[in-house]
Amino acid sequence: MTQALYIPEETLCAWLQEDLGHGDLTSELTLPPSVEGEAVILAKEPGILAGLEIARRVFRLVDPQLAFASQVEEGASVVAGQEVVQIKGSLRGILAAERLALNLLQRLSGIATLTRTYVEALRGTSTQLLDTRKTTPGLRALEKYAVRVGGGKNHRFGLFDGILIKENHIRGAGGILAAVQRAKAGAPHHLKVEVEVRNLQELEEALAAGADLILLDNFPLEQIRAAVQRVGGKVPLEASGNMNLERARKAAEAGVDYISVGALTHSAKALDLSLLVVRP
Repeated sequence: MTQALYIPEETLCAWLQEDLGHGDLTSELTLPPSVEGEAVILAKEPGILAGLEIARRVFRLVDPQLAFASQVEEGASVVAGQEVVQIKGSLRGILAAERLALNLLQRLSGIATLTRTYVEALRGTSTQLLDTRKTTPGLRALEKYAVRVGGGKNHRFGLFDGILIKENHIRGAGGILAAVQRAKAGAPHHLKVEVEVRNLQELEEALAAGADLILLDNFPLEQIRAAVQRVGGKVPLEASGNMNLERARKAAEAGVDYISVGALTHSAKALDLSLLVVRP
């Protein structure tokens, strides 16, 4: 199972403060402080559940006395109508934590669900599915965690932990050869130099320059096949750009090593979950 991700308590507090402000007016006006009860979180559609631990922390941060019991494991497949969490304790506390906990669960579960769909589409090939840096500001660590829960793998986390020479770097450096030479001359020994290319001519330049990996950006399928044949396994190839499920499968069948999909994090639909008070 993917290792749970730690988010600092001060971050969760800031997210709670955004919603609670100076207090939950509706609950404070309608619910006596002593009222306790039980609520359940229900899946309203099929999907892959991700974010249980951070949801538990949100509820316990609002009220340490709340009892949070997961009914399924992280990364589990759920169906419509399935109960995934039980929470017992103060109804004021439950309702104060509800929105943030659900927002996080729904967002992360949506990413995990979409990722699993792509993983299944690539099943039977040796191609690995990667995410990108196209994430929600402030949520990158969580969203990349959800990709792992769904069965995908993380590309570089940020600009600081990977070298990917793109079109604008090439233009500014004066060409692929110059960009690769400069990168290799100054790169830490453990980092590989990846080059993004837009056509077969640039592919040749990247190979000649000594790129360690090559990203085929928005290549038509026939050119992906030609690139795989030309490279012949000398360096790993990554394909990216408008990777819907059908195109991703065909690119994998063509023989690329990696497929990166920005939509995993920038376009995933939130999984429909709801919280329902069942007692009193």
